[in-house]
Amino acid sequence: MDYQKLRNGSDIRGVALEGIEGQSVNLTEEVTRNIGRGFALWLIKKTGKKEALRVAVGRDSRLSGEKLSTWLCSAMVEAGLDVTNFNMASTPAMFMSTVTEGYEYDGSVMITASHLPFNRNGFKFFTKDGGLEGSDIKEILAFAESDETTSLSAGKLAEGEFMDTYAKILADKIRAATGEDKPLEGFRIVVDAGNGAGGFYVDKVLKPLGANTEGSRFLDPDGSFPNHIPNPENKEAMESITEAVRDANADLGIIFDTDVDRAGAVLSDGSELNRNRIIAMLAAILLREHPGTTIVTDSITSTGLAKFIEEKGGIHHRFKRGYRNVINESVRLNGLGQDSQLAIETSGHGALKENYFLDDGAYLVTKLLIELARGKKEGYKLESLIASLEEPAESVEFRMNILLDDFKAYGQSVIDELTAYAEKQNGWSLAPSNFEGVRVNLDEAHGNGWFLLRLSLHDPLLPLNIESNDEGGAKKIAQELAAFISGYDKLDAKALLDFAK
Repeated sequence: MDYQKLRNGSDIRGVALEGIEGQSVNLTEEVTRNIGRGFALWLIKKTGKKEALRVAVGRDSRLSGEKLSTWLCSAMVEAGLDVTNFNMASTPAMFMSTVTEGYEYDGSVMITASHLPFNRNGFKFFTKDGGLEGSDIKEILAFAESDETTSLSAGKLAEGEFMDTYAKILADKIRAATGEDKPLEGFRIVVDAGNGAGGFYVDKVLKPLGANTEGSRFLDPDGSFPNHIPNPENKEAMESITEAVRDANADLGIIFDTDVDRAGAVLSDGSELNRNRIIAMLAAILLREHPGTTIVTDSITSTGLAKFIEEKGGIHHRFKRGYRNVINESVRLNGLGQDSQLAIETSGHGALKENYFLDDGAYLVTKLLIELARGKKEGYKLESLIASLEEPAESVEFRMNILLDDFKAYGQSVIDELTAYAEKQNGWSLAPSNFEGVRVNLDEAHGNGWFLLRLSLHDPLLPLNIESNDEGGAKKIAQELAAFISGYDKLDAKALLDFAK
């Protein structure tokens, strides 16, 4: 097989179980073992060490996780690495095992496919420098596909535990920030883990800090995900945590994705804290701590968010989609001397400078809990921090498939031609400092909002995002676009054109 087809940005993902028609298993025992050998070869090359290399392995709740872990660990031991199996863990915890005193593994692997369906799985890799880049994954897969071996004597396999240590790091951070041993006493806080790996947060962080967590749901790991997809962007998942907050009359609701690198929340008034709203909340907190800092976001954040950040004294730097893209851009800005404390996507992937630029949903929630406790002392609620955020009246997305093998060239030609077209339209103006696709602002007469057309990072499609400040404005913007888009017969724009009618 072509191993490079398993590369998904800076991760490896594939099909690990039968059960969905048309999706054949490609994370077989042979492939998984070869990936383990490939990572060993890559790590030896990266570190320059040829002995005593130590690697930790963890997994989320997926049904295929234990099997993949057994194969992967065995292959890395055969390749000469000393491997510790942490079993159930979170993705951020696996990175932390490379930098936490007393652990400091040379590398780590998390077995996860985030929020994808039950039959999928994959691998995320870390060193003390952070998550790997796409170029590193390409190299690991090239090693996997080769016959090259390490020529080292077999290593050792051990069972270990890290989640208690990781959870204590989070709990101690809240204690240090509040100056109290049980700063969450008197608060009702509920968690929906969606049967992923995030249930630990209740027993190992919230309860030791004094919180009442009655009403939390779906904390037990179950890789069939019987209740809802563990994904803060999923409508059903957000309805679930909103219901939990309402039923428990909770002060805060928390929802994690499967491997806990993303999070969303629901405030005490029942309002959702995700997408632009969670970015605004974190920006408000960080701009108080670091006045003037730059907040790096992905390309589809709203105009209202940009205004909110600027009014709080910050700089909004809208960049490309992809959590590695926003993180790397924030790191780049800091390297140039421009302070940037937060890199975050609307999907909930958020990374803070103070936390190794690690996208960690549990750490983001920890920041919210510190603010919740502070607000109780000073007489305000979390809701007040984003009261001035102007939100769009309407927001829609269309994902238009490109019906060609050479989809990148075709998609880019559509974007280039739309850019030229936009410059000539009355009431349209190209957004300044745009780093992805074409973003156009439209005046009140033409829909009072904006649209962004971009090329997907990995798939043969053009996502189109539309936002308007007026009821009915999204349809008006779609109508403005329809005449142009309908001229491309290799673009499946039926949903957009139907919406515009």
